[in-house]
Amino acid sequence: MSGLLRIQLRPQASGLLRASESGRASFAHVAKAVASIGELSGARMCNIAKKNLGLRRRFDYFSRGIATKKEVTLTSEMYPETKRNPAFKKITTDDIDFFKKALGDKQVITDVEELEKYNVDWMAKYRGQSRVALRPKTVQEVSKVVKYCNENMIAIVPQGGNTGLVGGSVPVFDEVVISVANMNKVRSFDETSGILKLDAGVIMEDADNFLAKKGHIFPLDLGAKGSCFVGGNVATNAGGVRLLRYGSLHGSVLGLEAVLPDGTIYDSMHSLRKDNTGYDLKQLFIGSEGTLGIITGISILCPGRPKFSNVAFLGLDSYEKVQQTFKAARSQLCEVLSAFEFMDRRSEVFSSRLLGRAHPLAGEDVDVDSLKGNYAASVPEYPFYVLIEVAGSSKEHDDEKLESFLENVMESGEVSDGTVSQDEAQMAELWEWRESISMAAKIDGGVYKYDVSLPQSKIYDLVNTVREHLTEKDLLSATDKSKPIVDVIGYGHIGDGNLHLNVCVREYSKVVEEALEPYVYEQVQKYHGSISAEHGLGFQKKHAIQYTKNPVELHLIRDMKKHFDPKGIMNPYKYV
Repeated sequence: MSGLLRIQLRPQASGLLRASESGRASFAHVAKAVASIGELSGARMCNIAKKNLGLRRRFDYFSRGIATKKEVTLTSEMYPETKRNPAFKKITTDDIDFFKKALGDKQVITDVEELEKYNVDWMAKYRGQSRVALRPKTVQEVSKVVKYCNENMIAIVPQGGNTGLVGGSVPVFDEVVISVANMNKVRSFDETSGILKLDAGVIMEDADNFLAKKGHIFPLDLGAKGSCFVGGNVATNAGGVRLLRYGSLHGSVLGLEAVLPDGTIYDSMHSLRKDNTGYDLKQLFIGSEGTLGIITGISILCPGRPKFSNVAFLGLDSYEKVQQTFKAARSQLCEVLSAFEFMDRRSEVFSSRLLGRAHPLAGEDVDVDSLKGNYAASVPEYPFYVLIEVAGSSKEHDDEKLESFLENVMESGEVSDGTVSQDEAQMAELWEWRESISMAAKIDGGVYKYDVSLPQSKIYDLVNTVREHLTEKDLLSATDKSKPIVDVIGYGHIGDGNLHLNVCVREYSKVVEEALEPYVYEQVQKYHGSISAEHGLGFQKKHAIQYTKNPVELHLIRDMKKHFDPKGIMNPYKYV
């Protein structure tokens, strides 16, 4: 990555940042380079970079590519112990005719090939057998078809951008898919209060781009932002990289519109930040994963957009130093700290294979041509990497904080190597080395993803424990293709204790799954963590909820489901 400002403890020929023999660094060049960073406009992540050579499209293609390269086994065949509820009606031509009359022919998808994208999940792990996908355009149309399904005992799967990672957004059997893709309008935005009202089918990145023009920012950000829908984000209570700065959706969402299982329209699209009249019902839908109703509209508080931003990408020698660096960042960067992401080296190796370029900390002495496509060899041997984003409104103030912080963590030995972006394109490129991991992890065929919450001190213990467990079972090898597992990697949001444990496999198999489950969940329970931090439960984790919730909590959750959906038609076989 040309032009990046390197910050290292070893002497650097470029002289951008040198260290004396005693190891004390001077940040004069840091100040100069940081001062050159201009005002941000638009989205700050991958897609603002004009030099990304269509990376977003590449990721989207890659994410769906595995599903098209080989047949995805039907969920019902992979998990024969899960039986179709015989009470649910099978779709008939009369049902199809009703849907076409209610929505119009073009909004009723019955073509087998076209249905594939509604039946197969992003992971290419789960595959349903739905015969029809509906694409209503209004909440009234959603209400009409849901009411019909409820009256006729037809099971439903609400679907947004279908970027979920736990099988929650696709059918298990032949449930009707109701997609909110056609409900994709911004309804209103109050520039004084920062309250945005929009349809559930608006793509998150489109919402953020709209807000950028108004000087505001969407309070959620994650790698799938170019494809995921806001409604799905709320339904799964997605977290992402901005949670450290802006908190969870439980605090940002002010109101909702949803269609209940009997077709009733629940309209609570408030613009009020304070309302102490009765139960806060909207909270029931946030994280409910489409089991209580279909979210069709959202009212959400959007903060002012930072005017300046910068990214530092650092190499560290241990997980303990990752924790120390986070503590220092929280203390010294304070209000300008926007994101603090950690990745192990193994994650960066996978990203290098997907991105097809040398690592940002590879150094100027690395001959890219000599790598001959083996970009993994360019990833330095630091066991951990950290990406830190700062964002604020005063450039001089923010620069001083970043300079002081970097100087302190390098002089103290917490950070061994690093680089600082000098323009928007470089910021976007550095973010790619974090955001690409999710896609890169399945480059060899597939990936088992475990999104868990743990005490900060225990986060990487789980990665090591699982890797050792799989090695003992003789299932893991990076080179021996007869072994089903390629590697075990870990990355995530250190600030909120969220680990993404990825088990990268050559193919999905029962042998691997039985080695992982319930072992992973038992370890999470042992550490007093949660089996789902932000991805939800879906089909994958339904059977494991007891590792996080106690019997009283489970009883209340199931009672709530029965109250809202007594016939059980909403997203069956999942959640609880």
